[in-house]
Order: sequence, then C-alpha cells, then structure tokens
Amino acid sequence: MKALVKTARGPGNLEVRDMPEPVCGERDVKIEIAACGICGTDIHIMKDEFPSDPPVIIGHEFSGIVTQTGPKVTRFKPGDRVSAENVCIHCDECYMCESGHYAICVKRGAQGLNINGAFTKYIVCNEVNVYRIPDRASLEEAALCEPMVCAVHAVLDQTKVGAGELVIVAGPGAMGLIAAQAARAEGGRVILTGTTADEERFAVARQLGIETTVDILKEDIEKVTQKMSGGDGADVFIECSGAAAAVDSGIRLLKKRGRFTQVGLFGKNVSVGLDALVVKEIVMRGSMSHTRNAWKKSLALVEEGKIKLAPLVTSVYSLDDWKKAFDDFEERRGIKTLIRP
Repeated sequence: MKALVKTARGPGNLEVRDMPEPVCGERDVKIEIAACGICGTDIHIMKDEFPSDPPVIIGHEFSGIVTQTGPKVTRFKPGDRVSAENVCIHCDECYMCESGHYAICVKRGAQGLNINGAFTKYIVCNEVNVYRIPDRASLEEAALCEPMVCAVHAVLDQTKVGAGELVIVAGPGAMGLIAAQAARAEGGRVILTGTTADEERFAVARQLGIETTVDILKEDIEKVTQKMSGGDGADVFIECSGAAAAVDSGIRLLKKRGRFTQVGLFGKNVSVGLDALVVKEIVMRGSMSHTRNAWKKSLALVEEGKIKLAPLVTSVYSLDDWKKAFDDFEERRGIKTLIRP
C-alpha cells in the first residue's frame, strides 16, 4: 500500500513509499482510511522540529471504515464508521496513566511519530482506542475528531470554561475554531483573534456563531476586551496559534487571577515576558492531546450540533499530491486540509 513516510531524521526526508499492509491482531480493528488531516505536528515532523522514529508513516487525524476485526474484538464490526485516538502506547503504571492522563505517559507512543500512522490506505488500532462516528458527521468531517478532542480537552478539562466567562481564543485555524465552539457550548462569551490574512477564517467563525472576531492588525484588542469585560479583563485566554506575541498579549489581556492555556506548539524556543504572570497571579498551563473523557464529550457535542466540523474542511488532496497539501497548510490557505489515500 502507498504511504507517506518519514524516512530519516532531519529536515525533509518525506516521500511516498510502498509499505506492507498492517496485520490485525486479536484485539485490533483494521480500518480503511477515508481521510486524514494535516496537523501542525506533521509540519514539525517534516522539519525535524518534533521527535519521530523513522522510518514511520506519518499522519494521525483520521476517519475510516472498519474492514476487519480481531477474534477478541466485541465492540466493532466491519462496516462501522470510526475514528481513533493516536496515542496507542502507554505503560498503565505511571502516575499519569493512573490519573487518566495516559496521553502524556512517560512511555507514550503515538501514530505518526513512532508507530505507523494514517497517511496511507489501512491502519490497525486496539479497539479500546476506537470510537464510532456520530451519524450526523460525514467521514471527511470525522477526520477532524482527533484535533477536536484536543481542543475540547483544552477548553473543558484543562481550563474549565464556565457560563458567562469572557474567553479570548487566539488563532482562527481549525484548533482555534473548534476551541471557540467548545467555549461557546459551555456558555462562554468568545472573542476570536487573528490577523488580516485570516478574513476567510473569520467568515467561517461567524458562520459557526462566533460573533466577535478581531483582526489585531486593524482593531485594538485591548479596547474590545475592556468593553466586553466591563474593564476587568478576560477570564480566559486560549492560545492556539503558536505565536510568541500571542502569549505576551494573552497575559496582558487577562484579568487578575485569569486563566491562560497554551495549545499551539511553537516548534522552537521563544522569548516572552512573565513578570505580569506573577503580578496578576495568572494561572498558566499547557494542554497536550486528550483523555477518554474528552473523546466522549467531543463526540456528544458533535451529535448535539454544538460543534460543527464541515465548514472547517476546505481542501482535499490525493496522497500523491501531499506536497501541495502541505504547502496549503503552511501558507494558511483555507482551514483544514485533508489527504484522501
């Protein structure tokens, strides 16, 4: 089967190769990939800014159809429409695993990094990591399940956004647009920020019900925040862009004892000012990956129509055109770019 493979460490070293089909184990589900989304992590792997164990098939945001199940699988059957967690290896013994945060286990292994991923025709997953797609979601939409779950984990689990809170989401890419919807679903009042280059994304945000969008190059985000907060500052700042300037802005815009959650990866060391973090007693945390609870919440939000994914899918490429697809992502054309193997 054809697959997009990281062949060796170092910048580049990505190519389409012929790879053997994966074998379905006794507790595994074999899935024929319908679509796989390009993630910022894939770009970091391409540039060797994120560790990987080549040779490995990359890609981890996928949906597909079950084609085979192992003899001990009880929850799925051929024909089921599914998505799956990408973190497949964890020790189940460390303090992170015991507390339900297996996705950041010290021995974690993930598809597309050190386990073969989904930019190919077939993948096998242990049934415990597989989830049925809501009936109202298409297979293309469902390729966004994994990033959706990461965003929902950040908003609901890590930040615990509450009704009436003023929430600023920085970065109107797929993660930001999903995070904004999740915050709104919890009753948060959302400001989505970006730049003039994001006008197409702002239009999608308004289509999704995110009424307040701010182009920080044309508007004074501080004035908007002060007006909407009654002069106190925002309750929550969720950083999805991976831009150092947004971190400084977020700390400045938060009210005293506000909450800051970092979602976007920078891919390099960055310099930010943290004195205001101390003076304002800001609570700052990161959000990485997901939990099973976040998967269940996310899929329920899709089923209830509170998170919409279809408007986020803006282009679909074949596997042979992966370079054009990656260029689209890097040059911020559209929102979510998928590869259909």
